[in-house]
Amino acid sequence: MHTHMDTPFMGATTSDDHASGSRAAAVGGTTTYIDYAFQRPGERLPDVLAQWARRAEGRSAIDFSFHLAVTSPYPDLVADMALVVADGITSFKVFMAYKGLAMLDDAQLFSILTESSRLGATLCVHAENGHIIDVLADRMVRAGRTGPLGHLLSRPPETEVEAVNRGIVLANLADAPLYFVHLSTAGATAAVAEARAAGRPISGETCTHYLLLDEELYHTPGFEAAKYVVSPPLRGREHREALWRGLREDALGVVSSDHCPFCMSGQKTLGADDFRRIPNGAPGIEHRVPMLYGHGVRPGRLSLERFVEVVATEPARRFGLYPRKGVIRRGSDADLVVLDPDAASVVLAQTMTQNCDYTPFERWHVPGRVDEVYLRGKLVARRGRFVGRQDGGRFLARRPA
Repeated sequence: MHTHMDTPFMGATTSDDHASGSRAAAVGGTTTYIDYAFQRPGERLPDVLAQWARRAEGRSAIDFSFHLAVTSPYPDLVADMALVVADGITSFKVFMAYKGLAMLDDAQLFSILTESSRLGATLCVHAENGHIIDVLADRMVRAGRTGPLGHLLSRPPETEVEAVNRGIVLANLADAPLYFVHLSTAGATAAVAEARAAGRPISGETCTHYLLLDEELYHTPGFEAAKYVVSPPLRGREHREALWRGLREDALGVVSSDHCPFCMSGQKTLGADDFRRIPNGAPGIEHRVPMLYGHGVRPGRLSLERFVEVVATEPARRFGLYPRKGVIRRGSDADLVVLDPDAASVVLAQTMTQNCDYTPFERWHVPGRVDEVYLRGKLVARRGRFVGRQDGGRFLARRPA
């Protein structure tokens, strides 16, 4: 439920469009995705939806929908939010970081939070303290730390934890539900767990790369570490263990990919002299399901049942697609993944379907293999090869969760 297809961001456009990204999703065992449609200054939300729908129409191999990212509030925003909710877009997103590009202030966030709740929609939040990050990043560059390691050092765990706690306070004031995207820290997970234990409608996701990759990768020599420039950055072992525990204990309910691929050549290299200009993001939709099975279920970090819950059932339930998606029963779509637990695979950029010149999981051995994937009962992928129709996907209007 968290992808960025054909998305302009930080001076580049993600290397997967809806055609290539949807094929990669199918090969990896995903049959439905929800993409983030970004508003640009001066655009109205219905126009944003129409524009992004045209990008995917007739080009997606699997089913899809959109969240609308509000980056530039305007006088008629409230009325337009109601219009897109009526069209089946029942989730919005706001940013607490990326000042001057997407970041909103607390008053704007609170207003959108209140209105989305009134409409029965879910508000997704990118929770990082953008003001502090910008100060720290500027200090890094002035001190001569211009390489990718500066990305990690300018975004310490506290910048996420503070923003998550602030978001929870605002949600409590608005008496509204809130969904935190791509959480990476133990402190943020604990804050969400505490809110949920108090009966508040707070929920959150983490991503495959935060569960499996370590912040030591930012110390890779040269510019190679730019492969791992994602926001928030990767964290250390204690944070990864907290995320796994949060998934087991239902503090976190979803594992997403935050698929936001930028190639090293010609895209990540925009920041070769200043880490602040490295487009933030990495490919991941193709490897979300197999990596979580192979390195979550097989080592005993997650039960098989919980694995299904966090990759399929809870995303569908949380974002208004259940029981059409996320469950096997009469009347639901026959979206099925056949996984062979006795087989295995190796992740290689040169053989993957994602349209990117690298993967952060290069040469990882993955126990288990996605053998067959069915969309509404029709075979769309077999053993790493897409065999479906390029226009086989449908736009899904969603209900309020």
